[in-house]
Amino acid sequence: MHEMSLAEGVLQLVEETARRERASRVKTVVLEIGRLSSVEPEALSFCFEVVARGSLVEGAALEIIPVPGEGWCLPCGATVAMAELWGACPRCGSHQVQPTGGTEMRVKEIEIE
Repeated sequence: MHEMSLAEGVLQLVEETARRERASRVKTVVLEIGRLSSVEPEALSFCFEVVARGSLVEGAALEIIPVPGEGWCLPCGATVAMAELWGACPRCGSHQVQPTGGTEMRVKEIEIE
C-alpha cells in the first residue's frame, strides 16, 4: 500500500509548515488528488489518520479534492477527458493519448491555529 508512504510524506510537509509558522495545531489539510495518480483517496485518508497520531496534525480534517484526468491525443490532436491511464481517445479511438492533467497529488491548503 503506497498510500502509507504518501501519507507520511504529506504529514512531514504539513508538520514542517506548521512549525515554521509556529502553529499550535493543524485544523485542516486540503489535498488535490488526480484521477490518474494511482492514489486511492479512501486508503490515503485512513493512512493519514494513522500517521497523524501524536503529532500537531492529529485530529485535523483531511479534505480531498478530486482532479479529473485529461490528455492530448497524438493522432487527432484533441485534448480529451481521461478516466484511466492508457485508455482510448473518445474522439478517434486511438490509445496514443498523453496524460496532461490528473496525475498529480498536492497539498493545496493547510489551516493552522
